Amino acid sequence: MTTSADSSRAVSASRPLALVTGVGRTVGIGAGIAAQLADSGWDIAFSYWNPYDARMAWGVEDGAVEAVSADLAGRGAATAAIEADLAEVDAAARVFDVVERRLGPVTALVMCHCESVDSGLLDTSVESFDRHFAVNARASWLLVREFGRRFTRAHGTGRIIALTSDHTVGNLPYGASKGALDRITQAAARELAHLGVTANVVNPGPVDTGWMTDGLRDDLVAQTPLGRLGTPRDTAHLVDFLCSPRGQWINGQLLYSNGGLA
Repeated sequence: MTTSADSSRAVSASRPLALVTGVGRTVGIGAGIAAQLADSGWDIAFSYWNPYDARMAWGVEDGAVEAVSADLAGRGAATAAIEADLAEVDAAARVFDVVERRLGPVTALVMCHCESVDSGLLDTSVESFDRHFAVNARASWLLVREFGRRFTRAHGTGRIIALTSDHTVGNLPYGASKGALDRITQAAARELAHLGVTANVVNPGPVDTGWMTDGLRDDLVAQTPLGRLGTPRDTAHLVDFLCSPRGQWINGQLLYSNGGLA
């Protein structure tokens, strides 16, 4: 695990701190959420894992971590960037250790990380299935557990938000592991009630961050009543609301932010 591109601005006791996972690309949903929260007065710690992007068609975005950190600092946030393979069992604890040492206690945990490799019932390998569950389900549970064990902020201020998907056909290990993530997050809404922490799941629907073909993009636009695809900022607006005091009464829910996609 390494850290990089941390801001030098003094951490303000008046700004809450969000830990956003899966922020490895400037065009990603995680980066959009981090930017929106920074605009709303949050300091931001974020994790990323470049070897995952290197396996994907889009590849590693050179300078992305530094660019995201600079953008967040320009929005007034203190930042810490942590490279971590969340498939490792001890990664969640190590991420929280770094975040607390550099920026302080976490108020909101926003989980945008994922393993996503297309395969179906007949062609998914055991190794791929296990890695999907290690990253999407087990790591999320361990992050939630660390958050609950370490939470010291005022009662009613804590937030857990996980990004999910209902895609399963031809995407079996991803969809199945995201289903497990949903249940883990919804359990937190009850089991962390004594801390005043809310926990919700957000399904952003299809957001094109560079992975769609032209044909898929056209098909999805045609199926969406508003006639466009979602953007990272669309998801960020909902997450920002849930993290705000106005969102405190929403708890234990699976929320769709997909423009009415059928």
